Amino acid sequence: MSNAPAALLNHTKDLPYVDLDSSLPFIDEGSFKLQLMQVNIEAGLWVIRTRFTPGTTVQKHMHTGEIFAFTLSGSWYYLEYPDDINFKGSYLYEPAGSVHTLHVPESNEGDTEVCFVMNGANLNMDADDNVESVLDAGAMLQVYRTMCEEQGMPRAAIIGAPD
Repeated sequence: MSNAPAALLNHTKDLPYVDLDSSLPFIDEGSFKLQLMQVNIEAGLWVIRTRFTPGTTVQKHMHTGEIFAFTLSGSWYYLEYPDDINFKGSYLYEPAGSVHTLHVPESNEGDTEVCFVMNGANLNMDADDNVESVLDAGAMLQVYRTMCEEQGMPRAAIIGAPD
């Protein structure tokens, strides 16, 4: 057991939330804050914590790998499955190949906070289901670091991120 690697800890206060809005290609409307917690570019793993404002819709996308979602506050659902509402305490498993459009109800009071563990890529789709952009661990790291810099935030020590 002495050769076991040490656990790695990052406090949420040490990782800035960046503001994202519909100026980015993968957000249809609304805005949210994103915190990149961990990446493993070789394995295709990325862990994010999000705070969606009411009325936010994320572009329709397909996952190439499994996704695990933990809802910490608020509520959200996929436009394709309006009866399957995620709310505080919900856990959602998404198999590889699932296609959906994330939506946060306008009627929510306050932000909806969700932690996503992503494997593989999001293939963001246009209205005709053509792939419009790809977001994977490497791309998310680049987006996060760029947004931190643009928003005047320090470069965070993200678990697994290359310097």
